[in-house]
Amino acid sequence: MNGPYELPLFPLRTVLFPGMPLPLHIFKERYKALIGECLRDHSLFGVVLIKSGAETGAPAEPHRVGTSTRITGVERLSEGRFNIETVGQERFRILDLRQHYPYLSALVENYPMADSGALRTLTAANHLRPWVSRYMTLLAKAADTPFDPARLPADPLALAYLAAIVLQTPVNTKQTLLSLPSAAELLEHERALYRSEIVLLNTLLTQIPEDEGAPFSVN
Repeated sequence: MNGPYELPLFPLRTVLFPGMPLPLHIFKERYKALIGECLRDHSLFGVVLIKSGAETGAPAEPHRVGTSTRITGVERLSEGRFNIETVGQERFRILDLRQHYPYLSALVENYPMADSGALRTLTAANHLRPWVSRYMTLLAKAADTPFDPARLPADPLALAYLAAIVLQTPVNTKQTLLSLPSAAELLEHERALYRSEIVLLNTLLTQIPEDEGAPFSVN
């Protein structure tokens, strides 16, 4: 979409990246209205990390960079509630928050990653790839599930988003990753995180008996 546009917002305590699935249970009145309108109009809504406030009560203040999401599946429940499946679409940044609906909305503009095809980006992706492969291999071993490194995406930006999704870090760190202006910076920042996280993960795994498995899940 070219130029600014209005987007309904769903503030959460999670960070959504493009390509990331996000199931949601919708039960609050303002979000039942939001999702009902999106289903009626086949439109998107935006997921934003809460900066201050709570998911309940008055609308929370969100971070300024979020991700639009498309509803891919819906289960209608009693009392107007929904279980929905969604998938992240594109990054956006908030230009102006608006509160003239029951739910929060904003004037936003799309915020695509810069230089996703540049040489620096390709080099950064090649440097990150073995770290992601090693990290996911460790997670798979801990969960006793197979992982094939050949399944990692070849596209640098797709790799960057996958790396951000699976990394077991606090939401504020993930928000920093989502907000970086270029693909190269995202890949380079992730490589530094993976280097330190793999050390921690290795340490944790060595403390868990093999017959107990390891309590890790891929977020």
